[in-house]
Parts: sequence; C-alpha cells; structure tokens
Amino acid sequence: MGSDHYFSASPASPENLRRIRVVLQGREVEVMTAGGVFSPDHVDSGTAVLLANTPPPPAGGHLLDIGSGWGPISLSLAMASPHATIWAVDVNERALDLVRRNAESLGLPHVNAVRPEDVPDDIVFRSIRSNPPIRVGKNELHGLLEKWIPRLDERSDAWLVVQRNLGSDSLQRWLAATFERGYSVHRAATSRGFRVLRVRRHGSPPTEPIALP
Repeated sequence: MGSDHYFSASPASPENLRRIRVVLQGREVEVMTAGGVFSPDHVDSGTAVLLANTPPPPAGGHLLDIGSGWGPISLSLAMASPHATIWAVDVNERALDLVRRNAESLGLPHVNAVRPEDVPDDIVFRSIRSNPPIRVGKNELHGLLEKWIPRLDERSDAWLVVQRNLGSDSLQRWLAATFERGYSVHRAATSRGFRVLRVRRHGSPPTEPIALP
C-alpha cells in the first residue's frame, strides 16, 4: 500500500470490494470488506482473542468500538446486545462505509459508524471494546485513549487487546499511571501472543480537599 495505511482517512489504494464468511457471536455470516482497511481477508488474531476473552456486553446503553475497521467488534456487540446503541468509530471513511453496509445486511440498525468528532459529547459508554491502532505511534495512541476512556460510565469497563511484542506491557503501565484515580487496570487474559487489558472505572475521581483559611 506504500504510504496508504488502514488509518488513512481516505485510502488511495484500489477498493477491491470482496465478500468473506466469518464467525461472529457463534454465527457464520457473510460480510463485505475492501482493500485499504485493516485485515480485509479475515477476523485478525487480536480481534479474535478480544472477542473470545471478554464477557457479554451490557444489554443496553451506549457501547463503543474504537478503530472499528470493517466492523467485527461492532457487529459482534450489536448481535449480542440488540437493545444497545453501538458506536463504531474510525477515521477511515472506507472502513465506516463497510461497517454501515455490513450492519444493514445483517439487520443491525442500532450501529452508528462515524468519525470520532461525530460522537455527541454528552454520551457515556457502558463498555468500550477495541483492538486499537498501535501502529499510529505512541503519542497518537495515548491521545486516543485519553479521549475515550474518561467517557466510560461509572462501574464500566474498557477492554483492549494489544500484541505482547508491540508494547502491551508498557501500555498497561501507562494506563495504570494515567488513569490512577477512580480506575483500575489489569491484564485480563493472555492468548496467542496478545494481552487483553481491562480498564475499569469505579466512579468519579475523588475531588481534592478544599483548603480552609
């Protein structure tokens, strides 16, 4: 793809639309993928590990998939929680178009595939599930997580899958240091060279005591 990456807003590579069969939520389904998006030929190993090592999502509320690609996580959330609202967030317009097509073909009208800036500011999430785009670089990745994790609802979890040799352990340490007050961070699972990290928001961070005169 040269300089064309799956995290490009408008991939320049040929679209090459294709249909593939995958298993989501225990069902074999047909989905549409394309060139210029992440893992167009199958459910990638990291996403498969995440889907296999996370609990069923909440039945209702707002659920977030950061870096949706063609939609395996978002579609799985929607299939598992038909009364929830799923937000599939990506900067890649081609990926978002694929999520919309796949959600429509699978009869999942409660999936919203949008750019990050199009998620209303007042929404909080009952769960976040993500195979985050590690290759965007550490600063971009940290900024991404600093944007979304504080939007977890109280007593709610973010589940992230990261390849061990791409810095999962250092990311876990950064998460624990960054989200220190009101959160807990731990490794929930290890499989096939991937770590599943869980960030739980316990409640509103405690306020600083007011100094009396």
